Amino acid sequence: MELEDKSINEEVWVDECDGEEEGLADVLMDDNTIASVARPGTSLRTAHRLLLVAIVDHLKPSGRPLSGVVRPGSQGGRPGTMDQALRTQGQPRQLVLSLRIWLCIGFGSSSHTSTRFKDWWWKVQLGRCYYRLGLFRDAEKQFKSALQQQDNINTFLLLGRVYIRLDQPMAALEIYKSGLDKFPGEVTLLTAIARIYEGLHDLTKAVKFYKDVLHYDATHVEAIACIGTNHFYTDQPEVALRFYRRLLQMGIYNCEIFNNLGLCCFYAQQYDMTLTCFERALSLATDESVADVWALAISTWHTSATACSSANNDHGESYNNLGVLEYRRGNYDTARAFFMTSATLAPHMFQPHFNHSKLAHKTGDLQTSYIIVQKALQVFPAHVDSKELLSTLETHFHTL
Repeated sequence: MELEDKSINEEVWVDECDGEEEGLADVLMDDNTIASVARPGTSLRTAHRLLLVAIVDHLKPSGRPLSGVVRPGSQGGRPGTMDQALRTQGQPRQLVLSLRIWLCIGFGSSSHTSTRFKDWWWKVQLGRCYYRLGLFRDAEKQFKSALQQQDNINTFLLLGRVYIRLDQPMAALEIYKSGLDKFPGEVTLLTAIARIYEGLHDLTKAVKFYKDVLHYDATHVEAIACIGTNHFYTDQPEVALRFYRRLLQMGIYNCEIFNNLGLCCFYAQQYDMTLTCFERALSLATDESVADVWALAISTWHTSATACSSANNDHGESYNNLGVLEYRRGNYDTARAFFMTSATLAPHMFQPHFNHSKLAHKTGDLQTSYIIVQKALQVFPAHVDSKELLSTLETHFHTL
């Protein structure tokens, strides 16, 4: 009975020490001083601006990267956060929460004083309160002091979160690795390290640590999903299919898993299973995720057009895919209209700009192609095909 109760609790329990992502409100309301020009590879914020593989990081209309794994703190506007206060009329609740935290700090400080500052547990609780209030340097002092008295996994995780919010991923990595020296093979610390490398777009090291996670916990959903995603985007759909099938065997049964299975089957040329997986994904999709099953555009025109128009008329990715279909069918005017619509609805995407530029280049409108390809490079400066197209156009103009 005790094991059963523990399983039920773990199913719904969200670990406060787990990783989190900054919401819109956290970014706007953050008044901490951070270096505006950080060295390459040492800042999570600058890493998010330059996507090495832009198609991997599909963005929601809110601007949040859509990951294959829903992590604690990644959903904007969750209860009890400043993000909710900005998005809704929930300021009174936020004020009550802040008052409660201040009361906890006052009670914790008095209890901390009565123990002569020798109780590491109170230091951690004070650090949590300071963290919730955005006083990261005060939280850092409390967590460091607590670690001097008692090594604890949660304290290492919390201190690492402080450095992440201060945009110091290298310091967070040092904390997590020092925690691994004290607690070898700890899955939560390995996962935290992998997430930082993933945020820095160092996918090689991220996959290495995710594999280490699976070495100690073979049922870790996030590690399996992230390794599968890496194999898919490195042109190994057959290998990725094995990881997603493993997730399905573990009991994960939702829209996203069947959408990924369908993509893997398509690129692995297992066409008999592709449509079945996509149909199952649509049957399990919610109102929010129906439009994200953009891969149905590879099946038939009618299916993709129906999915785009009925699910979400503002889904930029779908309009881009419809434009590609029309381009391949030779309907250039319709394709151009879809690309322009996609660029308007999804300004964070470089694909519609590049596709529009390539279409203009093919139809002989070189001036339009030259202007639009520069917009694609503004969104994604490292896109090789856009650079090649721009170089071709510049060479052509120089010869005139």
